[in-house]
Amino acid sequence: MKRTQVISSAFFAVCAVAMPAFAVTYDVVINNGRVIDPETKFDAVANVGVKDGKIAVITNKQINGKETLEAKGMVVAPGFIDTHFHFQMPIGYSLGLRDGLTSSMDFEMGCAGSYVAAWYEARAGVTQANYGCAVSHEFARAMVLDGSDGAEYLINGPVAAYTTRAKTGWSATRPTLEQGNAILQELDKGLQAGAPGIGSTTGYMRAGISSREMFEVQKVGARYGRPTGSHTRYTLGNDTTEVNGAQELIANAIALGAPAIVLHFNNPGWRVTHELISRLQESGHNIWGEIYPYAAGSTTINAEFLEPRSWVDDLGNRYEETILDPVTNKYYTLETYKATVASEPTRPVVVFKMPADDQWKWLTLKGVTMASDGVGAKPYDAAWDYPMDKLGGTHPRTAGSRGATIRLGREHNIPMMQLMSILSYNAAKHLGDTGLKAMQERGRIQTGMVADIVVFDPERFTDNSTYAKGALPSTGMKAVLVNGKVTVRDDVLLPVFAGQPIRFEPEAKPRFVPVSVESWNAEFSTGMPSDFTGAFPEDGGKK
Repeated sequence: MKRTQVISSAFFAVCAVAMPAFAVTYDVVINNGRVIDPETKFDAVANVGVKDGKIAVITNKQINGKETLEAKGMVVAPGFIDTHFHFQMPIGYSLGLRDGLTSSMDFEMGCAGSYVAAWYEARAGVTQANYGCAVSHEFARAMVLDGSDGAEYLINGPVAAYTTRAKTGWSATRPTLEQGNAILQELDKGLQAGAPGIGSTTGYMRAGISSREMFEVQKVGARYGRPTGSHTRYTLGNDTTEVNGAQELIANAIALGAPAIVLHFNNPGWRVTHELISRLQESGHNIWGEIYPYAAGSTTINAEFLEPRSWVDDLGNRYEETILDPVTNKYYTLETYKATVASEPTRPVVVFKMPADDQWKWLTLKGVTMASDGVGAKPYDAAWDYPMDKLGGTHPRTAGSRGATIRLGREHNIPMMQLMSILSYNAAKHLGDTGLKAMQERGRIQTGMVADIVVFDPERFTDNSTYAKGALPSTGMKAVLVNGKVTVRDDVLLPVFAGQPIRFEPEAKPRFVPVSVESWNAEFSTGMPSDFTGAFPEDGGKK
């Protein structure tokens, strides 16, 4: 008997023991699909029965349901999970669901710590996909260094960056000891409220963030055993600086015994970064990285790394070839770049940065996740059923990352098991290993697991979004189930609001420990705090 037959037989036997009563009428039945479970490597035609929001049975016997989906020729897989989805708004979830996204989190920008609890409350019972948000390092800095009141974070969450980035204290200022502790305390508030980790836009704050600050930020997360996700220092950079930025995050994590996510490392030096991550995973470290299948990224035009001294002088780029306005579909010149930075500093732009032939290669990497870095499209506050053809310009990754992954996999013969791993299981596995229960029971097609499920045609499911029309939804999705409820059927989004929070249980007491003056060394601040009485480690202990 072949190994695959042995696995299939054993899998069906386990399922039969778990739920022997085939006379049960299930809430939803998915018949005759190619069922793929990345954790067990199960890959066989089977019927799936869903009851009370969970996968109740996987069998080759006939079963009945109140609602039946015929999936012959379709892939039945765990719902897609994205740890880097900024568009945490009703219309954003709608775009994601059409692309198979059942669980979205933002581990880069995140939400201000003081507003994490309210952010989750605002989405309870009215959200179509599962939702989560890390606590934001950038917003903590904006509150402390720019005097931002944080109100915009309550509903808009990560989209609030379009407002806060109009000021520069968050990115350029090195905090004093008092300010630094206030920033760290704001992060602790979010973790205490249940945020799944810390998100840091480190690469946007090169002038403001010292190595000490980054280490202390990760230390706050380490006290809770939660990951820090970082847009690493020097990104965007070259094949040396990019890797150096990843090494900072990784070294801190190893020293602290903490998880870490190297955000969107599909940049120069990606092969070295992936080897670092892979070797650490083999050694038992809970460190992983994200990729997305596009040669271009997206950011606000006032990003520090797009300034001429960096983008043109250091990296040798030309605005006319690399910086695109997704609304007008025109490239910038140096003159129009400077004018827009002055008049509209947070205007979104698309940034071409890598060879197109690398896009499919990233999808073959082991131990990584596909995370879209999906950004907003105007109107940001549109209702879930707003006509998607009327949305403004945006990067195509927001609407099409998962469809693009399947399309590129099809074009380059990448195994479906690998694609399902990077689209779902890998993120669930790494986050689950931090103790996050919501991820321990997702990302898998197994009995007892939460019924977040995608059913799609492997020959037809594809992205339609382009750089010219970035908000076109993907097509070829037979069904998307969220917590056992059919939320998308035949590419039509239904008025079903079954989304659940992806978070830890709030804790009664904070774990914050202020940084001492002895640790707050000269590299952290622009000058000594006025109450400094200790000694710098670098000066041999002189007062």
